[in-house]
Amino acid sequence: MKKHLAATIAAAITLGTLVAGCGNTGTNSAGNTTGAASKTNFKVGLVTDTGGLNDHGFNYLADQGLVQAEKQLGVTGSVVQSQDANSYVPNLQRFASQGYNLVIAVGFLMEDAVKQVAPQYPNTKFLIIDDPITGISNVTSAMFKTEQCGYLVGAMAGLLEKQNKLPGLNSQNILGVVGGQNIPPVTSYIAGFQQGVQKTDPGAKVEVTFANSFSDQALGSQIAQQEISDGADILFQVAGGTGIGVINAAKSKHVYAIGVDADQAYLAKDTVLTSATKGVDTATFDVIQQAVNNQWKSGIQYFDLKNNGVGLGSINANVPSDVKQQVDALAQQIKDGTITVSANMQQ
Repeated sequence: MKKHLAATIAAAITLGTLVAGCGNTGTNSAGNTTGAASKTNFKVGLVTDTGGLNDHGFNYLADQGLVQAEKQLGVTGSVVQSQDANSYVPNLQRFASQGYNLVIAVGFLMEDAVKQVAPQYPNTKFLIIDDPITGISNVTSAMFKTEQCGYLVGAMAGLLEKQNKLPGLNSQNILGVVGGQNIPPVTSYIAGFQQGVQKTDPGAKVEVTFANSFSDQALGSQIAQQEISDGADILFQVAGGTGIGVINAAKSKHVYAIGVDADQAYLAKDTVLTSATKGVDTATFDVIQQAVNNQWKSGIQYFDLKNNGVGLGSINANVPSDVKQQVDALAQQIKDGTITVSANMQQ
């Protein structure tokens, strides 16, 4: 059964007193870690980013993947929630020093911490979500082509703006985006959104604002309200916990929002048009299963539309069927390579 540890580690473990992890693993000549422990003894530690488990997004999804692994694979899981960036290293070290077989770092911002800690514990496997780390034999990275699902929600938003058939839409043809930080896992979503809007409604304006936070709902609401005042009537949030404030503001102002990472329709079913989803839960479970079954792979593992690593959440009942059909057609074109979506934002 999973034990949720204290939200932060009181004191960092100094380098001079570190003890190597005692998981039953080794490294083969190809640089891949091998020899997993038995399922009943296999321990997985998950370290969230600062957004925490209540972000209704990627931290939450990673935890769901761990819960699934506990139920289906019989592993033992523990979670620690990071309060700030200074707690990343001690949180990772805590699990590794206690002999956990696999330690999961949730988020791009934990790159430096993983690069510091993983070499100290060569017998412990590490998974980092949303960051491409290569060259460390006991680290694997789960990467998501979120520009693809960003494109689809952007195309849907553009079609809805162009048709102007939803109640509450105005005639200004402005879309808003609130990003958590200007980092690749956020900007790839936004890049796709921009391209999707351009595809279906070239005359639309996309207003992008970065909150520089993944945990400040009040700030998310404030930014959203400003974009709404500027004329935006569909808001795409790519901001973790901060984005919950975006959805709440859209609801209170009777405009629309698009969720991110998880299917966020349940937060405001009449407000959320759909969500650009990222299979963090699937990737987390898959990597745990690989480690348990002695199929561990270091390096980068990609998740996209083709392998259901990204996609769309449930779609608001008010979205016209012809819009859904056009979005489905665009998804197929991305899958078959007819459309290539860039991960680089337009300036």
